[in-house]
Amino acid sequence: MKTMGNSMKSAAFLIESRLAEAARGSSNAYFDLGVIYSTGSEGVEVDLIEAHKWFNLASLSGHDESKVCRAEISLEMTAREIAEAQREARSWLQETSRRAA
Repeated sequence: MKTMGNSMKSAAFLIESRLAEAARGSSNAYFDLGVIYSTGSEGVEVDLIEAHKWFNLASLSGHDESKVCRAEISLEMTAREIAEAQREARSWLQETSRRAA
């Protein structure tokens, strides 16, 4: 049986904890997830659509630095990818507001 190394476990834990905080509306958690996905840190693959989604959510929550990051990664994305990221952000907001209700 293959097990995850400690760094993989801690990365997975960090992402899970940031997702839990994001579900509670933490703009810092949104931003951190954007950084993780835009840089490929914490053992995840770079995913600009996912990064844009999190930076977008952080921006909507008033996190100023995320607006700059979102603009920077947008330069490397197609219009279709940006539209997908925006759909995913809207979906996340709808899902979390349903769970909170």
